[in-house]
Amino acid sequence: MKTLHTDIAVIGAGTAGLAAYRAARAAGKRAVIIEGGPYGTTCARVGCMPSKLLIAAAEAAHAARHTDAFGVRVAGAVSVDGPAVMDRVKRERDRFVGFVLEGVENLPAEDKLHGYARFVSDTVLRVDDHTEVHASRVVIATGSRPAIPAPFLSLGDRLVVNDDVFAWDTLPASVAVFGPGVIGLELGQALARLGVKVRVFGVSGSLGGISDPAVRQAARKIFQGEFYLDPDARVLETQRVGDEVEIRYIALDNTERVERFEYALVATGRRPNVDQLGLENTTLKLDGRGVPHYDRLTMQAGDSAIFIAGDANADAPLLHEAADEGRIAGENAARYPERRPGLRRAPLGVVFSDPQIALVGTPHARLQTGQFVTGAVDFGDQGRSRVMLKNRGMLHVYADIATGRFLGAEMIGPSAEHIGHLLAWAAQQELTIAQMLEMPFYHPVVEEGLRTALRDAAARLAQAGARRAA
Repeated sequence: MKTLHTDIAVIGAGTAGLAAYRAARAAGKRAVIIEGGPYGTTCARVGCMPSKLLIAAAEAAHAARHTDAFGVRVAGAVSVDGPAVMDRVKRERDRFVGFVLEGVENLPAEDKLHGYARFVSDTVLRVDDHTEVHASRVVIATGSRPAIPAPFLSLGDRLVVNDDVFAWDTLPASVAVFGPGVIGLELGQALARLGVKVRVFGVSGSLGGISDPAVRQAARKIFQGEFYLDPDARVLETQRVGDEVEIRYIALDNTERVERFEYALVATGRRPNVDQLGLENTTLKLDGRGVPHYDRLTMQAGDSAIFIAGDANADAPLLHEAADEGRIAGENAARYPERRPGLRRAPLGVVFSDPQIALVGTPHARLQTGQFVTGAVDFGDQGRSRVMLKNRGMLHVYADIATGRFLGAEMIGPSAEHIGHLLAWAAQQELTIAQMLEMPFYHPVVEEGLRTALRDAAARLAQAGARRAA
């Protein structure tokens, strides 16, 4: 057993871990980064990038099948070459992973330690059976993994998670998707558009993270017009039969059905990788998920010399958030015992479905009844959207009655990824609805739909003000 002394030990070489390591080194501290698995971030290997590659193929197939409305005729049926689709997904995925690996390879060899770390105490880590690391401070950046409910485990290799999808050599004939969250919705729709028979089952009506009932209902109606989706499904039985998954369920028409699928894709959330760290050997207090209590502005866990960043803290499992959190954790670990609050950006989430979903600022579910107004637009008659035949969806913007400040928005519709960014910038700058309406809007663009929603919010604010004055 070797002994290694360092200022800062970072557990995990993903987005958050690499950001923490670089911040610590930039502050002049010695740091070591410990990784037990393969190098390469969740985003590059099995998340953001490969899923968008699959979605891009699906969008190409969908567009090719829907040209008639423009007066454009495509001769013959559109065919999907499954092996070719997956070959490009994996080839381009490996390219993105390669960029990450290049960054890791450029780190000094003495700063990289391969193996799985466990806490012996707050500042002592044992890495496998070969090294004991004595660090003045520790950053936990161990990421997350798919959460698989126990009833699905009996499906064996017919059970897949999103990580497995990107290892396929070709497309399967049929897939049942459990969980219409971000991952399930994106992959479910993409597979359906690529010719795979898909059924998407959810619970409690949740859909793509949308909390606004009207927006969620609009999304439900849109997606159900394209593929089978039941966000509040009644699945009676799931079992493996030979090399297939048999599902007995109550369908949307209230009849009982039994269907078989090649795979069950379980996309029921992710769990932080903290359960194998030996946290019971530390002074940290843990929540019900086993995650240390921490300050999301400084990333410090309790009053200890331990910091936690990225998916491991189960707060906002998004790449840009992980990068921010890692940097904050690394900087504060470097200056410990002094800590400084880091910049936490306005919440922004995007689902790359079609239409896209954008969630910005304070979600509808967390707004106080009677304290806000909602401005709305239906994209059905929005000019540019109709020109492109992308005129499906709804946008709700929320404004504080007392101050007129923009609070947040929930949207399904065209260009949501771009409109979401504009709204996130407005939320971070704490702009009012009036100030947002002073910004330029070109014609004809989809963003004119945003202006319609803002004008609606402004009118409702004026009405609320008049009622208060009366």
